[in-house]
Amino acid sequence: MNRPTLLRLTLALLLSVGGAVPASAAAAPPGPKLIVLLVVDGLPQRQVLDYRDQLASDGLARFLDRGAWFSQAHYGHSFTVTAPGHATLLTGATPSRTGIIGNDWRDPVTGAPQYCTADASASYIGHKTQPLDGTSPKNLRVETLGDVLKRAHPNAKVIAVAGKDRAAILLAGKTGTAYLYMASDGAFASSSYYMAQHPRWVTDFNARRQADRFFNTEWQALLPDAAYARSLADEQPWFPLGGGQLPMRFGAQDEAPGPRFYGALLRSPFVDAMTLDFARAAITGEALGQRQVPDILAISLSGHDYVNHSFGAESRISHDHLLQLDRLFQRFFRDLDAAVGPDNYIAVLSADHGFMPAPEFSAALGRDASRLNPALLLGLLNQGLQERFGAGQWARYFSGPGILLNHALIAQAKLDLNQVAEEARRLLLAAPGVAVAYTRRELEQGSRAGAPYFEPMRKSFSRDLPVDLAFVLKPWWMLGSGASGSTHGSPYATDTQVPMLLYGPRWIKPGRIDTPVEVVDLAPTLAQLLGVDAPAGAEGRPLPLAPP
Repeated sequence: MNRPTLLRLTLALLLSVGGAVPASAAAAPPGPKLIVLLVVDGLPQRQVLDYRDQLASDGLARFLDRGAWFSQAHYGHSFTVTAPGHATLLTGATPSRTGIIGNDWRDPVTGAPQYCTADASASYIGHKTQPLDGTSPKNLRVETLGDVLKRAHPNAKVIAVAGKDRAAILLAGKTGTAYLYMASDGAFASSSYYMAQHPRWVTDFNARRQADRFFNTEWQALLPDAAYARSLADEQPWFPLGGGQLPMRFGAQDEAPGPRFYGALLRSPFVDAMTLDFARAAITGEALGQRQVPDILAISLSGHDYVNHSFGAESRISHDHLLQLDRLFQRFFRDLDAAVGPDNYIAVLSADHGFMPAPEFSAALGRDASRLNPALLLGLLNQGLQERFGAGQWARYFSGPGILLNHALIAQAKLDLNQVAEEARRLLLAAPGVAVAYTRRELEQGSRAGAPYFEPMRKSFSRDLPVDLAFVLKPWWMLGSGASGSTHGSPYATDTQVPMLLYGPRWIKPGRIDTPVEVVDLAPTLAQLLGVDAPAGAEGRPLPLAPP
């Protein structure tokens, strides 16, 4: 039994027998009416602090100046990509428990592609659904904070909205409701997993065609050019061809808004503005935080991830995008205060992962850095295995955090799987840019405890969706097939360190906290503040927050 549950039972017993309630318990403020979780997709902690002097007075500064924030918050798993991060935030569990080992993976038996939130039994409402589209939390194996809240308070509402399907769905959990941006027409939609048709407020929101107001609109830098001297100038060699500078116009190549325009908005602050507008509509339409039970509103802002993939977190474009988000947050907090009341909610801001610098940027600083083509790596691996074991495609696919071997071929050749895996590991370690590699047997048995990055890699490993080889590249090396952009997905601090910012003066004492914490600690913390049990699969413990 956890502390919130024990406290409620103790208070009930005292009241039932006419006993006195301890002064400290009696003085405790009632729980928040609303938890607002803001997730900035692909936001490394360093960016929040690098531009602190340029922030608005009540956006991100609300957390840094009047909230509690952790300077050393990290993900504990190694494969730091979007879906595992979003799954961890409100479950308090690592991918080894959530089953969300990546954005996608391969079936370990058939090799068929799998998507983290795909569900063939569900379809988008009012929109065409493609195979492997994200439509439900079917693959999520543990409960979220929202699921616990709704079990304790059946009338509670849990709403999640995001630019990406996997972000909204994994934050909403099994019993919440997810809404996601449709790049086909700029609307927000849910799926038949959640409901048969949208409520009126969603239909009304989409009828206003919010995305169309950005057609032929320029994304212009907020500040004069001199303010961006600390970030990289536009049009770097590793930028995608075309569109690598501000101002950036959306829809210039189209006669009218269409799928190309709506999809392009994902790489801009405009999709984030629309996501927050939809969140405002949800607050009004569902009366979130305005009833007798607490609610949860989870908002994932997807634009920053698309921007950083294209231009890198060190770019002026990314720098300005964060400032744009900061101003959007300031306006959102103003409206949230008016709708719910400034003392009735707790706001949290974090990210699903950080971002590594583009390898070309790192190389210019004298670091050992480069790009490694995954097809080339798989080819080198197969070449070496063929020299040892004979002809055939011994290494089949990349899957989530690792590589799947060809089990059928290994059985046909009457070879031992572990022997082939050991040889594959030796070959991987000889490949350029590879730092460490571990086999399935080692990950299952935990036999390399204490070895470099072994524990984070075990936290990204699922026994039900195993890989035969898991590996990590050297720092500053990037696995990718293209010659442009940047990425994430490593156990290094560039990718694991994210913001952990909390605001709620009635419940949380403001200040910087340097105690190292993990993202799995967030869900148990919010559960404690809501007075409910932590999610059953949670691995973290409450953050070391001081009461006000």
